[in-house]
Amino acid sequence: MGNSWANGPRDEEHLKEHADSDMGIPRFFAVLLMILEYSRLGRPALLRPICDSRVLDRFIREARDTENAMSREQEEEVQSGLRLLTQAISTARTTVTNTGLQELIDTSYSNLYSIRQILKSLNIQEGGPSASVMPGEMWQVSSLAELFRVHTNFLRGKVRLLLSQAKACQKNGS
Repeated sequence: MGNSWANGPRDEEHLKEHADSDMGIPRFFAVLLMILEYSRLGRPALLRPICDSRVLDRFIREARDTENAMSREQEEEVQSGLRLLTQAISTARTTVTNTGLQELIDTSYSNLYSIRQILKSLNIQEGGPSASVMPGEMWQVSSLAELFRVHTNFLRGKVRLLLSQAKACQKNGS
């Protein structure tokens, strides 16, 4: 075979013709791309992800889903806490002999029942088996005073927070 330049002018013509035909295709694509680019001017360009409201909408949906999951967890915590407090106060009712203290305990027991009914009216249902409380999550109290301190803090904290987030309990802006 030999050197391609050794064959003389005929090979040079062939290379020149081949080069001209190869340059035609890229020129054709360049012109085609220019025409396509000009025809896109009337259509809106795709937004960058940072400007696309659908991206933010997806983030909002995911945050709402997380918030709803947390709300269900709060509901289960409150229901479990109410169940435990009801049991503890019921036990306290049977051990107290002082009539004045017995009346206060009865009132607290009745109030817990009322709170459960309020939660039920707000469609905050009592949890099923998944709402059971693990032994490590229970408070152990050594006196009635400590029991009612836990009771008060529970109402001020978890119950108030849950009720404040309920739609029916939110104040209208008007």
